Amino acid sequence: MLRQSAAPAGVQTSLEDLGTPLAGVSFVVVDLETTGTSASKSRITEVGAVRVRGGRVVDEFTTLVDPGTLIPADVTLLTGITQSMVATAPPIGEVLPDLLAFLTADPNTVLVAHNAPFDTGFLRAACEREAVEWPAPPVVDTLRLARAVLPRPEVRNHRLGTLAAYFGAPTTPNHRALDDARATVDVLNGLLARLAPLGVTGLEELRAVSKPPTRAQREKRHLADDLPERPGVYVFTDARGQSLYVGKSNNLRRRVASYFTAAESRRRIREMAGLVAGVTPIVCTTDLEASVRELRIIAERKPPFNRRSRNPERAAWVKLTTDAYPRLSVVRVIKDDGAPHLGPYNSPREAEAAREAILHALPLRQCTHTFSPDRPVARCVLAQLGRCGAPCDGSETPAAYTVHADAARTAMTGDPAVVVDALTGRIRELAAELRYEEAASLRDRLTAFLRGARRAQRLTAIAAVPHLVASRPGATGWETVVVRHGRLAASAVLEPGTDPAAFLGSLTATAERVPAGYGPVPNATAGETELVLDWLTGPGTRLVEIEGEWTCPLRSAEAHAEMTHWAHGRASAQ
Repeated sequence: MLRQSAAPAGVQTSLEDLGTPLAGVSFVVVDLETTGTSASKSRITEVGAVRVRGGRVVDEFTTLVDPGTLIPADVTLLTGITQSMVATAPPIGEVLPDLLAFLTADPNTVLVAHNAPFDTGFLRAACEREAVEWPAPPVVDTLRLARAVLPRPEVRNHRLGTLAAYFGAPTTPNHRALDDARATVDVLNGLLARLAPLGVTGLEELRAVSKPPTRAQREKRHLADDLPERPGVYVFTDARGQSLYVGKSNNLRRRVASYFTAAESRRRIREMAGLVAGVTPIVCTTDLEASVRELRIIAERKPPFNRRSRNPERAAWVKLTTDAYPRLSVVRVIKDDGAPHLGPYNSPREAEAAREAILHALPLRQCTHTFSPDRPVARCVLAQLGRCGAPCDGSETPAAYTVHADAARTAMTGDPAVVVDALTGRIRELAAELRYEEAASLRDRLTAFLRGARRAQRLTAIAAVPHLVASRPGATGWETVVVRHGRLAASAVLEPGTDPAAFLGSLTATAERVPAGYGPVPNATAGETELVLDWLTGPGTRLVEIEGEWTCPLRSAEAHAEMTHWAHGRASAQ
């Protein structure tokens, strides 16, 4: 059981979870007139910007811009901007520094536009052409907000002119930059007024709005009222007390409240709102503790509305068996037999790819026969082709086969060079022969092998450490954790003015006792141990005390991490 220590009353949480109150945001509403609709081919002819804070206009910026090209007749007819009007105007290269200075004058500035991708696309393209860095401020699109908040029966369309009239804007949009920006200000204020009763009071919630909250969401918002503004884990429960969804946050009350606002657009979570009857908060001292508790509760209770981390027991491993003639097997359970493992993998398919990578490099047997020199069996096709070194017919001794098994063990637990060299060499040959699909298949197998080897080696290394204490600076003091055999055993914050020796003695004395166990993850899930590893290897973390050694092989799979990182990024992009 993870020991839970009380956090100080005035704990400072992160800005992400606390949110940025809209009252403290400086909105800069921007409108552009251009020579066309293509940001790459067309150019800006006029800029209008209005700074708004607390619902009031505090500054304005406007200028015509020489586009350096002819303005089409239909554009002049629409905007009224003629070639002679921009003939003496400054070029965009002179306008950009002033505009960007206006945009970034306040560190809490948010850019607002109606159909924002159009305006930001032109501004980014202009910055790129002028070799000026685009500041990339947060963006709010009033067109998207209007579509989410104002259904079609209420307004006939979501054009700026229609919305300005609906909200009673004193300025009528006329396709001139400053007037359109002023009208957008009134539309923004009107939309914010509509969203406030729906619980959207922060910038993060505003930017997440995609549709109005359901009736069930609005009715359940009170469930967050009594929650603490502290870091921890929250558990949504139904009328029977069954867990529906588990999450974590640096500010429990604000995060839970967001589930019942227009900022929550996930279909499954909106459905869950109709079933929620209560919320159980679990206050934690550190973000690591909250992350670990979240994983443990999800794995234990398997709440139906959580999709990730529900079934860590289904993870697949590649095991080198320990019989007289070892072979590679995909398993879900790690036994106390000293066998080396790769993984864990999210699916047996990925584990099988890693297994095939090793088999490509080493002639391990693939059959499941139980045989010995005294009980020979007929040689299989793989043995006849020289792709299996098992002495099926008794022609070789177990010692001869052990060479292949030892090489596989070394590749899995230490230096993977024998597999890497074999597969990269074959990949180069296939690429030279223009057999790219086969090369890609081998590359994926190699990546799967390296990913599993890296995970298993990192997990095994920390699991071998019986006791470790580490600390890093946090918002209210030094966040300190006790890790035993890869499991988080205790977590607390050393506040200023506290005796470090007494604090450390109390923390370690009351920390959970964790036995050694066996395998890469003897006392925790792989997800928990990897959270601990990420925290321990993060910037600013200091090792306070350790028993035993925390080491990884010098030429381990970590040396080939660029392959696994590249493949992970490629998979995420698809």
